Amino acid sequence: MFKAVDKGLIDKHNSSLISELNHDFEYLSKKFQTQNISIEEIKNKLKNFQVAVPTWGVGTGGTRFARFPGIGEPQNIYEKIEDCAVINDLVGITQKVSPHFPWDNVSDFKELKEFADDFNIGFDVVNSNTFQDQGDQLSFKHGSLTNADKAVREKAIKINIDAIEAGITLESKGLTVWVGDGGNFPGQISFSKSLERYIDSMKNIYTKLPNDWRVYLEHKPYEPAFYSTVISDWGTSYICAKELGEKALCLVDLGHHLPNTNIEMIVSRLIDLKKLGGFHFNDSKFGDDDLDAGSINPYELFLIFNELTEAQEAGKLTNVAYMIDQSHNVTDPIESLILSANEIATSYAKSLLVDQNLLKESQDNNDAVHCMQILKSAFNTDVSSLVAMARYENSNAIDPISVYRSLNYKNNKSKVRASAQGSTSGIV
Repeated sequence: MFKAVDKGLIDKHNSSLISELNHDFEYLSKKFQTQNISIEEIKNKLKNFQVAVPTWGVGTGGTRFARFPGIGEPQNIYEKIEDCAVINDLVGITQKVSPHFPWDNVSDFKELKEFADDFNIGFDVVNSNTFQDQGDQLSFKHGSLTNADKAVREKAIKINIDAIEAGITLESKGLTVWVGDGGNFPGQISFSKSLERYIDSMKNIYTKLPNDWRVYLEHKPYEPAFYSTVISDWGTSYICAKELGEKALCLVDLGHHLPNTNIEMIVSRLIDLKKLGGFHFNDSKFGDDDLDAGSINPYELFLIFNELTEAQEAGKLTNVAYMIDQSHNVTDPIESLILSANEIATSYAKSLLVDQNLLKESQDNNDAVHCMQILKSAFNTDVSSLVAMARYENSNAIDPISVYRSLNYKNNKSKVRASAQGSTSGIV
């Protein structure tokens, strides 16, 4: 078993911070005691919490106009796993990675699995890519699973089935399907036929799922199609998931909603409909910005976790797949993913502070102010020492960014990794 980050270095950094952390943690513990909150119970839940990191997330993203690669970028999935292992050694809650096929295709998936095992990295849900061409004459320019050309649809179906087969070797348990299919002009596509073709194509993919697998349907209101998108909202996603069967669930990407959409209510609806399957965590200001989780609207992230925690405590929620899905244009992707993992854990911890019984009582009494106070009190609580203590007790870093920066990791990797391509158009 390899360690991407030397354990001795983490311990050295932790030894200089543990006294202050103990002081802050003890203060928070005493505060919780007066509120009849078990800090140990919350800490243990944090220690067992996991969110997957996408393999594409450790590379520098871009915009529709240009991409500006950083130094020491990973050039293949093996190097991506090395970077993901660095993140997990520091934060401890990102033990699994989510690959994207055929971006991450290799000749020997068994060898890839063994390589990841050496870094104590597992594989989460696999993702398929039918939103860009793969170098042959059957183009996805006018759609993939919904294309009017049956041959193109069959090509897109095969890519998904190949992703399932690769995932089986990697010991994944699920497939996420997102398509950019749609139209830019009125009349360009048939709304009815395109959805019919999507369901028919997905039924072909669904039959290839192992019994213990799930397929996650991802929706998005626009982009790259701007007039109409086939799977444009959670309602369409739900209808398709219901049509496919029990193994089909809906995936919520936090950036895949129009501005000011009440995402936490969508989460609640999907929970009650028994079709909430997973999340892609990021943040948004104007659209599908793919910004770092919690960087713009941390209160929304907390409110989403409040719905998840309430459902978990009520026994309505099990096995939700969590993944970070971001594009890092101006930051070191590793640092952004470290911070995002911390923000997600922080929101989860704060949601565990909400007295759900008291909240329900205030809701039944139509006490809007008290309801808001209950939520704001939890959100405004500083749980940084609690989250850091969970990392420390899991042998990870109290201050993961400081440890990472001390590694000079990207500079060192730039000496052994091939140089990344210069500025090009495209997000990835």
